[in-house]
Amino acid sequence: MKQFDISVLDLAPVKQGKTIHDTFQDSLSLANFAENLDYKRFWLAEHHNMESIASSATSVLIGFIANGTKKIRIGSGGIMLPNHSSLVIAEQFGTLESLFPGRIDLGLGRAPGTDGLTAQALGRNPAIINEQFPRQILELQKYFSKDNANALVRAIPGEGLDIPMYILGSSTDSAWLAAEMGLPYAFAGHFAPEQMDMAFKIYREHFEPSKYLDQPYVLACVNGIAAETSQEAHFLSSTLFQAFINIIRNDRKPFPPPVVDMDAIWSAMEKSMVLQKLKFSFIGNQDEIAQQIKNFQEKYQVDELMINSHIYDHQKRLQSYEIIRSATDSLSKAEQTIHNNC
Repeated sequence: MKQFDISVLDLAPVKQGKTIHDTFQDSLSLANFAENLDYKRFWLAEHHNMESIASSATSVLIGFIANGTKKIRIGSGGIMLPNHSSLVIAEQFGTLESLFPGRIDLGLGRAPGTDGLTAQALGRNPAIINEQFPRQILELQKYFSKDNANALVRAIPGEGLDIPMYILGSSTDSAWLAAEMGLPYAFAGHFAPEQMDMAFKIYREHFEPSKYLDQPYVLACVNGIAAETSQEAHFLSSTLFQAFINIIRNDRKPFPPPVVDMDAIWSAMEKSMVLQKLKFSFIGNQDEIAQQIKNFQEKYQVDELMINSHIYDHQKRLQSYEIIRSATDSLSKAEQTIHNNC
């Protein structure tokens, strides 16, 4: 089994009965906790017009989290680039990298991160997205290059800084792009598992080495809900299931507390849809989580696993990340033992 790093994806979830201020404090608490457990990075994702997610001003929130931590990498998972001017993103992340040197990642996606009407309010033009997204990535690379010093338009701060860029995706389109540009690739397996297998295959087979990366780097985002007992983990996971049903029903209200009986909430068709979309959700006690991660890693051989954990109770959420860390450590030790005995 290939060795891998683990990281955190935080959607800055707004919970029923809590304020957005509470959400941001919980995100900072989680980032500090993850840092102490040696998680590699902590990413926040851009979404708009959702009562359940508070990370709309993603760059601002990254600054808040970076300022409250010491060493863990902080970044976007991702910035939805066609929502923005490339120059403004270069300046924002140039500012972040100048404030927190060597700790900032820039994950980039092309989706709107919202509904159609809000996408329109953000100034997106759907007709040109497929051409615009690759062009904007090239613009960012130009703005970050020290060779841009004599250009008429420059990113200050930003110019000459080493800010790693990642291509994010939930389909095979992004895999082709990441491979062609020689950039690391992060796949949204936590909500769009259907094309992950093919996307990784395309990316690895067609990867073209670049000055940024000499070989493919694959990051998979999955859901992880761990607890002391399997029964408790499955109870806690009902928050994730309810949140997904709310998306299906176009009712993006704050995240609800867990329930004992999901069958009282979802229809048979909704249950089937949710379980299909949440295929890559590791739920259980430490041993069960370790086995699920092992099975996943033996098949997909990723370089990094990014964990999204929708748990209503903040302390239980912290505990989940601690158990997942212990589970991955146990896998590493077992693998090392096998290696030493060979």
